[in-house]
Amino acid sequence: MASTDDAPPVTTTATSAPSLPAASPSPAPEGKLSGKSSPKSGAGSPRNLDDALDPLNGEHWTQHPVEDDSDSVLDSILSSTASLSSSIFEYRNINGRTFHSDKTNAEYWGPNDDKQLQSQDIIHHCLTLVLEGRLYLAPIDAGKISKVLDVGTGGGLWAIDFADLHPNLEVTGTDISPVQPSWVPPNVRFEIEDATLPWTFRENSFDFVHMRYLFGSIPDWDAIFEQAYAATKPGGWIESFEADANLYSEDGTVTEDSPMGTWTKVFKEAKKKFGRTFFPIEEDVQRRGIEKAGFVNITVKDIKVPMTGFPKDPKLKEIGQYSHLAIEQDLEGMVLYIFGEVMGWSVVEIHAFLAHFRKQMRNKNCHPLFPIRIVYAQKPEKKKD
Repeated sequence: MASTDDAPPVTTTATSAPSLPAASPSPAPEGKLSGKSSPKSGAGSPRNLDDALDPLNGEHWTQHPVEDDSDSVLDSILSSTASLSSSIFEYRNINGRTFHSDKTNAEYWGPNDDKQLQSQDIIHHCLTLVLEGRLYLAPIDAGKISKVLDVGTGGGLWAIDFADLHPNLEVTGTDISPVQPSWVPPNVRFEIEDATLPWTFRENSFDFVHMRYLFGSIPDWDAIFEQAYAATKPGGWIESFEADANLYSEDGTVTEDSPMGTWTKVFKEAKKKFGRTFFPIEEDVQRRGIEKAGFVNITVKDIKVPMTGFPKDPKLKEIGQYSHLAIEQDLEGMVLYIFGEVMGWSVVEIHAFLAHFRKQMRNKNCHPLFPIRIVYAQKPEKKKD
């Protein structure tokens, strides 16, 4: 396998109709994040540190405390990068963080507060660097199209940047939370829309449908791509950009029972309880669902992304530095709901784990990676009479 010290490894496959192998859901009860130990932890009695607990048990991470200077390290990371720049819902509050309202049918695992939005802004910049400054890979002709849809727009930066680049186009961004800025280019609008429910757009409306980082939020990926197909104009394009919660290394520095290895295992277990996968690449949901929906001219690109600035290659190092910054900005927000509300870990256990995770991430001898996959495809042109 190619070394991450070299140029970004990219695998590209293009086909009009690939033959592919065929590749759950109420959340756990509320109130897990009480600050007490999980019921099965037995935290009230002393434990011999030689009696190893399963890393999937949150108490494991409380038995080996480490110093966590996350604030000072984050300040240091922020100092080397440029500074980053009222809602209509009554949001859920979990351990002081706000999440999408539970008064609707929408279900999302990440916070929607400022701390998380700042992390998303950094991720947006990081992913733009991964694409060498581009916002998309699909071969659209921006001079000949008029309407673009960004599904799951989050803070709206992709839609805003796309609209700035193409002022002649109309860009619509949808999300379940109204957290986008109010001062935007005149050709951008944001709408509240749950992509997992029937879409409200007319058929054949958009020239380009863009989706990014929806992992962990979609119960039925095939249904999403079916609706995207209906909303796309004949000859139009779709692009799906996803990551897996799979943290690994090519040199053995991320071991199975390390914090990063445990991260992967916890998110796999969470799927069984949460009913939404955090591993769309491993399960091939993008390519399979896009093909099943009827799109053709399918292209797949797989890229390995460094989580920290360990690579020697300057471009990869920069990507890793921004990836590290995004994670440090809101590591808590990435795990709070899944580890606590779904898996039943207490606040104490979660923060003990995060301290170990940060320590591993800051270890310069650790070389963590995560995968991303971009799949783009075209809706067939109308058949001539």
